[in-house]
Amino acid sequence: MTDTPALPPLREVIAKHGLRAEKSLGQNFLLDLNLTGRIARCAGSLKGETVIEIGPGPGGLTRAILAAGAGKLIAVEKDTRCLPALAEIAAAWPGKLEVIHDDALTIDEATLLDGPAKIIANLPYNVATPLLIKWLKQRGRFSSLTLMFQKEVADRITAVPRTKSYGRLSILCQWLCETRREFDISPRAFTPPPKVTSTVVTLIPRASPLFPADPDILEKVVAAAFNQRRKMLRASLKPLGANTEAKLEKAGIAPTRRAEELSIEEFCALARAYAETA
Repeated sequence: MTDTPALPPLREVIAKHGLRAEKSLGQNFLLDLNLTGRIARCAGSLKGETVIEIGPGPGGLTRAILAAGAGKLIAVEKDTRCLPALAEIAAAWPGKLEVIHDDALTIDEATLLDGPAKIIANLPYNVATPLLIKWLKQRGRFSSLTLMFQKEVADRITAVPRTKSYGRLSILCQWLCETRREFDISPRAFTPPPKVTSTVVTLIPRASPLFPADPDILEKVVAAAFNQRRKMLRASLKPLGANTEAKLEKAGIAPTRRAEELSIEEFCALARAYAETA
């Protein structure tokens, strides 16, 4: 930890700047400094690292990231009301914090970075999954992603076959990243308290995907399989239009199996079978 400048308590900052959490922005502010520090530590050493934070709000996690020694922190905040509070943090850590007023869903991270960065964020629930998908598509820019989701989404990211949560998000995330579930956070830790438990997950992008497959074909196969997850694969894959049973045989998969029973390796084998012209 670096020396932490004296800053007012977050509740005072929220009151001073009138930062009532906006439901339309998916805001739930995390004020417990022990928890924000713990989230920052999940990302490993931040000394000298470039970090991106999404939706910093009044800056609780922002303070923790800077206190952990980040070389540069780029905070992307859509809510204009939060900018004065973040400016106070930037003044306390001269040259360390760059605040960008923009929408994380549309911003081009390539314009922000000179090299690999870590993402650490308490993600707004309403855009968490689209943001994750966006970052997975450009995962080479990031050395790690330490993100807070609602527990249900974290369950899907880390799920294994033959479980209720296993599905498209499980396969995509684990195919492209090592995933690690860190810890749960009670609704009581937030202002206002959300109706669900939150979970911190760390994703480490793989040097190459877990098994070879064309990503577009894999996505189509996985989507078709899970769109009718209770049906046998010989039925759920029919919308893909090929000779379904021949493709399953090529991949070494029994046509009577269901989507949730297949491993990521088997889905990749099936994608390779569909990639071959019949």
